[in-house]
Amino acid sequence: MSLSRLQNFRLLLAFTATLMLYGCSSEESTSSANTGFAGLGQEADGFQHAEQNQLLTFPTDHAAHPDYRIEWWYLTANLEDASGEPLGLQWTLFRQALMSPSERPAPTPWAADQLWMAHMAISQGEQHEVAERFGRSHSQADLSVPQDSQAGVISSPFHAWLDDWQLKASEEAASGAFSPLTLTAYSGEGKSRFGYSLTLTAQGPLVLHGKKGFSQKAANGQGSMYYSQPFWQIDGNVTLNGETQAVGGRGWLDREWSSQLLDARQSGWDWLSLHFDDGHKLMAFQLRGGGDDTDQEQGADYRSGTWITPQGKPTPLANTDIIMTPLATSAVAGREIPTRWRLEVPSAGIDINIEAPYANRWMTTSVPYWEGEVQISDRASGEPLGEGYLEMTGY
Repeated sequence: MSLSRLQNFRLLLAFTATLMLYGCSSEESTSSANTGFAGLGQEADGFQHAEQNQLLTFPTDHAAHPDYRIEWWYLTANLEDASGEPLGLQWTLFRQALMSPSERPAPTPWAADQLWMAHMAISQGEQHEVAERFGRSHSQADLSVPQDSQAGVISSPFHAWLDDWQLKASEEAASGAFSPLTLTAYSGEGKSRFGYSLTLTAQGPLVLHGKKGFSQKAANGQGSMYYSQPFWQIDGNVTLNGETQAVGGRGWLDREWSSQLLDARQSGWDWLSLHFDDGHKLMAFQLRGGGDDTDQEQGADYRSGTWITPQGKPTPLANTDIIMTPLATSAVAGREIPTRWRLEVPSAGIDINIEAPYANRWMTTSVPYWEGEVQISDRASGEPLGEGYLEMTGY
């Protein structure tokens, strides 16, 4: 076994042990009655917590927050190739603190208090390619030379990376700018090679979710700091089956960090990011469990979202503003996954169907989940209204 493979194997063991510690494994159900989905409802003593009235500051908050337990930079994109065929992609960088700030070891070449995981996926037609990587770092490492650290995120110039998978400010970006960015990630060799080299240009502002960036996730008050850039114009090249083609379309980047994201009763979520053809955007999620048990109409689930105008003005949506109803399921990876939904937001005049044109979007990663492209249509007329992405966990 080569040194690089041995290092990756050790990182995988460490990450798997961490996942098991937080109540999940890659082979078993990722929910726990005591800690919620993937352990995200576990108590987080010693860490900083996401709370209301925290002021988000940019570009500082584009970087990592090691005093919080979990964090991610999450990009999805609905693209087309030169022949007009739809193509979806995902790139995500996750950070997981191994210990609270007070328990951190002194920085040495072998010490690490942060684990990193990155996912990359390309989907077109029935084909769905997935890759995963792991890394480690120390929260007090000098990141002035990013190449000296296996993984990390800095705010100015913006740069998020795990090995040579990276999302970074392009050379023409101003100091501290979050646009334009370049994204590069590849996996495999020869005809099995897939990946992308893309440019992301913001066509609108950042959007803060919830109450000025604090997104509540349960009736008991758990939540995250959460903002998005839902206005990316994306252009570049995608390689699939060893062949490279030009692509273009629109993307959505989510940023969240927290220490106790969920209530311990919550078993998973259904999350949507939608691009309407008239320029509006919608983020909506349903966390299964953790709602107000006295609200029988809404059940015990917890819902939230944001309705976004074409100019980027957000309107927060409360639990009672959103109705998500599964209409049909598909057999995927030995599970029944809801791949057709009805979404109602009466206050915004929304009553739509959301359908995944391809069901086989299972992410065969250490913590498995479903993530794929969806199409939006008016429920009454069937008129196409747009596109987006759906993520579902805990099934």
